[in-house]
Amino acid sequence: MEATTMLPVLKKKLAFLSGGKDRRSGLILTIPLNSDQTSMEELSATLDYLLSIPSEKCKARGFTVIVDGRKSQWNIVKTVVLMLQNVIPAEVSLVCVVKPDEFWDKKVTHFCFWKEKDRLGFEVILVSANKLTRYIEPCQLTDDFGGSLEYDHNDWLNKRLVFEKFTKESTSLLDELSIINDGDNSSSVDKDKSADCALLPSFDPETVLQTGHELLSELQQRRFNGSEGGGGGQAGPAWCPMEEELLAQPQVMKLLDSLREQYTRYQELCRQRNKRTQLDEIHAKVVTWLQGPGSELLKTQQAIGDSMRAAQTLQQKHEEIESQHSEWFAVYVELNQQIAALLSAGEEEEVAELKALQQQLSDVCYTQAAQLETRQNVLQAAQGFHSSTQELSQQLDSLLGMLCADVAPADGASIQQNLKLLEEKLHTVEAGLTSLRQKGGLLLEQMCSQPSWSLKETESPAGEQQDNVQHIQAVMEEMQLRKQRCEDMVDVRRLKMLQMVQLFKCEEDALQAVEWLSELLDALLKTHVRLGDDSQETRTMLDKHRKFVDVAQSTYDYGRQLLQATVVLCQSLRCTTRSSGDTLPRLNRVWKQFSVSADERQQRLDLALNFYTTAERVLQHEHVDVESLNEIDSSGKILLDRLALPVIFPDGSEQFFGSPSETAAAAEGVRERLLLVEERRLQLQEVTLHNGEDKEEEEVLNGQEGRLDVIGEETSEKEEQDEEKEEAG
Repeated sequence: MEATTMLPVLKKKLAFLSGGKDRRSGLILTIPLNSDQTSMEELSATLDYLLSIPSEKCKARGFTVIVDGRKSQWNIVKTVVLMLQNVIPAEVSLVCVVKPDEFWDKKVTHFCFWKEKDRLGFEVILVSANKLTRYIEPCQLTDDFGGSLEYDHNDWLNKRLVFEKFTKESTSLLDELSIINDGDNSSSVDKDKSADCALLPSFDPETVLQTGHELLSELQQRRFNGSEGGGGGQAGPAWCPMEEELLAQPQVMKLLDSLREQYTRYQELCRQRNKRTQLDEIHAKVVTWLQGPGSELLKTQQAIGDSMRAAQTLQQKHEEIESQHSEWFAVYVELNQQIAALLSAGEEEEVAELKALQQQLSDVCYTQAAQLETRQNVLQAAQGFHSSTQELSQQLDSLLGMLCADVAPADGASIQQNLKLLEEKLHTVEAGLTSLRQKGGLLLEQMCSQPSWSLKETESPAGEQQDNVQHIQAVMEEMQLRKQRCEDMVDVRRLKMLQMVQLFKCEEDALQAVEWLSELLDALLKTHVRLGDDSQETRTMLDKHRKFVDVAQSTYDYGRQLLQATVVLCQSLRCTTRSSGDTLPRLNRVWKQFSVSADERQQRLDLALNFYTTAERVLQHEHVDVESLNEIDSSGKILLDRLALPVIFPDGSEQFFGSPSETAAAAEGVRERLLLVEERRLQLQEVTLHNGEDKEEEEVLNGQEGRLDVIGEETSEKEEQDEEKEEAG
């Protein structure tokens, strides 16, 4: 029986439990009758409801019923008293009928109740309100009967409604939570997704708990019926009828404890289910993104770029894709930790599902990470390839610029330096091309070594892959062709520069030949003066002179050949002759001067040899004729005259052999031989005189002496002239 079903009847206050107690600790049940006709059915229902509230232990102590008939008629009071026999005969200990001041016939009423005492089973007394305290303590009576016990029927009814509502809702909620909690332990959480609906109880646990706590707080502060245990200044025991008799507070506390326990289990269950649900949702999001948008992003990034800048742009785009993937990988790591935590506390069937979930997630993440790493390796190789291509192109441009520039070096050393620089640039280009081939091969290897799943997931791997391969091969072929063209130009430039080096070398050597020939000419004129002291020495000097001339001839021929080579090289190089235009006239001029000087030297040596040979032959014989002596004398004078003459060059200039003293020293030997010839002539004349021709002999002797004097005078004059020339020089 619930208060809500008979709320209108209870509001009429046909009967109530004020919370007061009699001297036997029995509850006091008050039935206030009024002048209106009281419905016995409603009163009976009210009594049934009120009697259902106390415990059996409390009922065993009996009730004291106060029937307030001061505002009612006797027959109604009597009916109510008789009705108590049917409603609560065993529980009623005493019925106190409060009579009005002007009461019914005393005999009748007294006789009636006394007469029915044995049949009723309880004692009925008539008492006025002011004498009711004889049976009940004033503190246990309400103010209607002069007591101090406070009672507010509306407040009691409201709290009773709250109590019954809390009891009903908490009991129902406990049953539902028990079913949910117990049912979760016997089945897998993820078996049936519709089980999520069973997790929602009929009542909100938080609201029910809040209601219970408020109710408990009210019960602990006040009695359930609103009394404070005493009033009106009268002392009385601090009764707690709701706790000790009505058992409301313990019942609320028990319900709250049970509800908290079940609700805690329910919250943990919901937390686990929510965690698993969130885990499944996050797992689905991670897998869906990685296999969907993430994979599509990688599919669209297959190009390698056609330049360093394009490759860097692709690298930046890839880093953005990696950043997006990193966020999902971080979610994967956290999700994996959550799965590991669930695995440590999960059931066998749930563990298998979680492991499968974990394995799927790991496969997807590692597959995507491998694709990112492969793409990163390809991009790094592409950047290295494009960097080498750009560097090699710059090297080729630099080499080509050097090849296209005109070569106008000042000397052979600068040409050698330029040639060395050219070779170094060519070597750098060759090294750059080798590096490009290596990096191109590495890039092709990286592209071709992509896992099969990566190529399968790409919509058109063959086409784009083939385009990239063809681009790489085309770049390497182009660089090879450019390098080959530069090599051909380098060969031409190298030949030209070598020819220029040879040209400078020929010019330098031709100048050196001129210098050498000049030095030979100078040596011929300054040191080749002596004629020897006899024929043998003169013959030796003549042989040396021929060799000397041969050396000069070789030097001249070498210079001519060098100048001819210079002309040929200049024609090959298509440039005007440099110093050869001046060198050739110099060479020819020096050579002509040398030739004239050498011929003069040759003639003087020939004359000297003839003179010495004839003189030695004549002087060795005892018998000589005058003609031979005259011949020797004539050749000696010719030689002496020749020594006194200068060498006249083709340009009209003159040059003497040696110094005047050296010339005089060379002529001294000739004069000595001439003196010997004259002495022999004198001897020949003396013999002639001894044969009888004294006069003629004297004449001859006088003539001979005069000739010797002339020769001596001529010699002195010659020496004086030479000394004067030497001083003038």
